[in-house]
Amino acid sequence: MINLLDPSNVITRMFNSGKYDDMYNYCKNLLKKTPDDMIALQNISLSLIYLKKYEESIVYCDKVLEIKSSDTYALKNKIYALENLKQYEQVLKLCKQLLSKNSRDIWALNSMGLSLNELNRHQDALEYYDKSLELDLDDVTALMNKAISLSHLGNYQDAIDNYDKAQTIDSSLKEIPLAKSQLFKKLGMEDDAFLAAQGVLNKEMEKIKMDAKKNKCSVFHQLCENEFEEYDSK
Repeated sequence: MINLLDPSNVITRMFNSGKYDDMYNYCKNLLKKTPDDMIALQNISLSLIYLKKYEESIVYCDKVLEIKSSDTYALKNKIYALENLKQYEQVLKLCKQLLSKNSRDIWALNSMGLSLNELNRHQDALEYYDKSLELDLDDVTALMNKAISLSHLGNYQDAIDNYDKAQTIDSSLKEIPLAKSQLFKKLGMEDDAFLAAQGVLNKEMEKIKMDAKKNKCSVFHQLCENEFEEYDSK
């Protein structure tokens, strides 16, 4: 039987309900009774992150790390807070600490890459996205951020390919069509840019362009024709 009054269960209910102020106050009261209560320390830092009080969150993360220097939960909370404070050099140090414990930590690999991006070290960032993708080919976060790095480095076609892979995995990512379209424009590929902006995947573009050429019409009209045919078939 679940003990509804157990602190972990109480905190979980508050978190799931989005009651971060209540969660903070509850943890604060626990710490008055037991200052080194790890559950309270870890979760008060989490509540403060959701309340966007990042500097205060770090104070509690550090209290956890004083007790257990390798606490993954506290390290990741601190990284998240530091990212929001734009203290990316500090993030790199903590990510290296996480990766020294577990070199296959995809979250840490992506966080490392993201901070390197923010520091304009895009070539270095690619190393960490590639490591993440070696572990999970479908890691959308790594694919998206790798595309950003490649774009900054002027490797537009490779950036497009990574955006396209991410779009294939998760078509709900609304920022991809525009990003792909802008990169196609930089390559002078206006038809592809138009199709990308409509959410068309790379593998579908060639057929649309070939059909437009065969039917002696614009890519726009061909796409409209395809959509009408698809609608009629339903």
